[in-house]
Order: sequence, then C-alpha cells, then structure tokens
Amino acid sequence: MTRLIHLDPIDNVAIATEGIGLGITAVVRDREVTSRTAIPRGHKIAVCRVEKGQPLVKYGQPIGVATVDIEIGDHVHTHNVRDQHDVSSDLSSVSPPPFPESQRRTFQGFNRPDGRVGTRNYVAVMSTVNCSATVCHQVVARFDAQRMQRWPNVDGVFAATHTTGCAMQYHGIKHQMLGRTMAGYANHPNVGGCLMIGLGCEQNTAGYLAEHHNVVALYAPSGEKLTRDDGIAMLTMQTEGGTRATIDKAEKLLEQVLDQADRFQRSETDARHLMLAVECGGSDGYSGLTANPAVGVVSDHLVACGGTVVLSETTELYGAEHLLVRRSRNQAVAQKLLDRIEWWKEYVAHYGGEINNNPSVGNKAGGLTTITEKSLGAVSKSGSTALEAVYDYAERVNTSGLVVMDSPGFDPASVTGKVAGGANLVMFTTGRGSCFGCKPSPVIKIASNSMLFDAMREDMDLNAGSLLEGGDLQSLGAEFFDYALRVASGEQTASERQGFGDHEFVPWTVGPTV
Repeated sequence: MTRLIHLDPIDNVAIATEGIGLGITAVVRDREVTSRTAIPRGHKIAVCRVEKGQPLVKYGQPIGVATVDIEIGDHVHTHNVRDQHDVSSDLSSVSPPPFPESQRRTFQGFNRPDGRVGTRNYVAVMSTVNCSATVCHQVVARFDAQRMQRWPNVDGVFAATHTTGCAMQYHGIKHQMLGRTMAGYANHPNVGGCLMIGLGCEQNTAGYLAEHHNVVALYAPSGEKLTRDDGIAMLTMQTEGGTRATIDKAEKLLEQVLDQADRFQRSETDARHLMLAVECGGSDGYSGLTANPAVGVVSDHLVACGGTVVLSETTELYGAEHLLVRRSRNQAVAQKLLDRIEWWKEYVAHYGGEINNNPSVGNKAGGLTTITEKSLGAVSKSGSTALEAVYDYAERVNTSGLVVMDSPGFDPASVTGKVAGGANLVMFTTGRGSCFGCKPSPVIKIASNSMLFDAMREDMDLNAGSLLEGGDLQSLGAEFFDYALRVASGEQTASERQGFGDHEFVPWTVGPTV
C-alpha cells in the first residue's frame, strides 16, 4: 500500500513518497485515503475536505487557501491553491528558547592573525571592476596544478570577478554593497593571500575600498617586490601599461602572495570558529521534510559548540518569518527581520512583482505550491535555537549563534553574501539537483531524496532520503555534523572535486547602472 507522510495531526494534506495513480488507496494515521487523480511523487494529497477560501495546512501551519472546493483524495497544488500570507508587526510572541547544552568539538583549521580560522587556504585574484575581469582569469590560468605543487599548503588560486564596479553613485548603496562583498572575500579567513587588479578609472578603486571597507592595499615598488605582507597586493592596468604588462607583473606578484600564504598550516582548533552558511536551492516537496531539518540539527550542534549559523534568502523566509520572530533574542532583532521583509515587499512591488512569484518552475514541479510552503520548509535549516542578530547583505558577521543575513533567494548571490560575511563552510540542500560550488568556502551538497542522490552521485555529498524510509532525524543530523567537521579539516566535497567555484562569485547590488 502506498505510503503518505502526514506531518502534523492538524494538517489537511499529506505528501506522497512515490507517484500515486488514480484510484490508489493509502493510509494516513489509520485512515484510508483514495486518490481521485494521479499524484506525482513529492506532491500533496488532500486528507480532509477543504472548502473554497479555507486554509491548506502543512507543518501545522497554513500554506495557502483553496481556490475551489477540494475533496479527500484530490491533488493539492497550484491549480487549486493560492498563497495568502500577511506579515504581522506584533512582537508580543518574542520568546527566545534557552541556550543549548554546551558541546566541544574540534577540527583542523588555518589560524589567521586576526583570530579567525579558515577551513581552506586559498589565494584570491579579484577584479575591482568588470574591465579587469579577463586579466584576472588569465593570471589564474598561469597557475595550473603542476605549478601549484610548489605551494603545498595552498588549496588553490581562484578568480573573483563580477559585472560591475563602475557606472554607480560613489558610495551609494550599490557601491557600498559591492565594497562590503569584495572586502569580505579579500579578508576572508579561508583566504591566505589576495591580489586585486583594477583598470584605474573605475568608481570601485583601491582607495575607496581602503577608506570605506578596511582593505589595506599594498603597491609593489618598481623592484617588483612587496615590502609588507599584511595587506592586499594591488595592480592597475592603466598604471602598469595595459593588459599584457599587467598579466606579466601580476604573475610575479602572485608568486610572492603564494609564498606568504604557504606559511599557514593546519592545526587543531575549536569548532566555535566555524561559521556555517545554510542554503537551499532547487528545492522539492521533500526538502522541508528531510534535508532541511537534517541541516537544522547540524545548526543546533554548531551553535551548542559556540559557532555561528547564517541563514539568508529573505524572500524565502516570507511566510515563515513569524517562527523566527518568536525565537528572536529580543524585540529589536525581531523588528529588524520584519523591516527587511517589508523592504522586500516594496522593492519587488516597484518592479510590478510579488514575493509569491517564487517558487520557481522547478520547485513547483517538485511539489512546492506557494512561497509560504517553501519558506516553512526552508526555515527548518535554522534548527531550534534563538535568532541572535540580523545582518545586511555581505556585512561582516561577528555574532555567535543563529543569525539571518538579508539576501535574495538566488543561490549564487545569497551564498556570495554569506561567504563575504565570513562563512567558512556551506551546507546546501537540494531536491531537484542544484549544482553549485564556491571558492574559498567548501560547499556540502545534500540530496533530499535517494533517487536524486543516486542519479547525481558525483555532485552530491550526503543523502537525507533515508528519512523517507523511517530513518531518525537526530542521528542523521549528527552524522552530517561529523561530516562537516571532516570537510572543515580538509576533506574534499563533490563540488571541489568537480572544480566548481571560479564563476560563482555573484555580488548582489541594489541600484541603477548609470
């Protein structure tokens, strides 16, 4: 008999663990439900009659309202459900949970002079403006695997290039966001050295980054030798004499940066130095049942160790923000989260859209019907601890515990912001098969179901699909945390083996291109 998952006693829908044909009977809490139409795997079936205008309930929470009368056994999806969610400004529910019982775990990391610890030891080549992006990539291309054997303690050289850097208001919001992002990467605990290359006439100059974002630029004198090793090596194409001259000089300069980075070696350090970015992309109807809750267990373990967990994708918290408001450390934290939700509603409306234009086509094909349903599953990545702070995009995170960073739901931009904030490890769940990696922070990919895990084995690290077959959530989450510590200590992830990370630097910026 086909198995359905019924998450909460008050839910009026259940989730199919496999495709159900017309007229198939399944059991939900000792009650038989017969399908009135075909139900794809991961999709919802009505287990109660729901009249038009009444809420559909999943996770014990409303996920939308019926647009027609829905009978027991009907397929519940976009054809008969619409999103209906109002953001409340009532802060009376704020009641943070107690601190979790303390744990102590360790990993092998790279201790940096500023007290932070890296899980990788990369050297970054960054463009201040799109005009120098090609030069950056050509410099990196000169340092292939064979040449890199000279620096055994360095994990690699990567290019962080982007599409902007000019045609923006000086120190306006767009400029500030880009500056924060670049500074976060240049000074990242996973970056043992950085070379920055500009054109010379852009808005986003080294001088701007130094004045406003604490990027200490070091200029090589005519003798081609850096005299200090406590800043960011800097070149500009117009000063050096053009493309070829800049590439040649950058090659020599990068060898010096690599020499400096190679001095760092791994040593045992406390897990409180881990900052975990949690992300979901290509989600399906199982993501909120398996992979996301399993990452939530990892989050709780890390917070108990004194570490930091960064949740983002503000547009995918909409509909579940009340759960985070309730867990906020105080009303000021809760209010800042609500302020960001309201900002997004106005921002999207300015362009004629709505936040509930999300989920994506792939999300809907996987069984997600409304943004509220998607958000309720997504927020489970945060675990169960208190929300300690809310940060702007790419802002440096200096709070232990669970925090939220404002970001779009677009995965590359979202992860870029969290890494810029200091995340030295990423856990990324997917139900449809998102392929993503990031340098300098390793990305652990988690499949929400076994079919995906088997189909894309070379891209997936962990499988949460066992939870659909009766596995224990707490045990699986503990296994995932052990794996995360091994990755933090140097074990390669699937995306690292596949070579991802050189094109996934995608800063989010808000404002006109002028």
